[in-house]
Amino acid sequence: MTNGIPTDHGLILFDGVCNLCSNSVQLIIKNDRKDYFRFASLQSDLGVALKKQYNITTDSIVLVEDGKVYTQSSAALMIARRLKGAYSLLYGFMILPRMIRNTVYAWIARNRYRWFGKKEACWIPTPELKNKFIA
Repeated sequence: MTNGIPTDHGLILFDGVCNLCSNSVQLIIKNDRKDYFRFASLQSDLGVALKKQYNITTDSIVLVEDGKVYTQSSAALMIARRLKGAYSLLYGFMILPRMIRNTVYAWIARNRYRWFGKKEACWIPTPELKNKFIA
């Protein structure tokens, strides 16, 4: 682990109070075929530090992998490529121009609280899943 970032795993930063984001994390955990991903909320100390370190301005999903930071649709699609089943096929959308992908992504992100709701506090993983979460 370097600066709180696992070197042999992808780190997903997510909005811990967003129902869509929390449900997405649970879906990723369920379909993570090689136990590759680790998680931290953007509101955690690590999330806040990484946002500052990498100058991340988004408040939705972020993937830190091999020293690179992916945000918006690129993060979502890079995550999807490592999931089992049909989810990995979503990676094919990377052929679309980033501007188009991110426009759709931003529209969903802008409306996520209205459509899916918001929690009062960050989602707490079960004891069985605790090892997948950093800080």
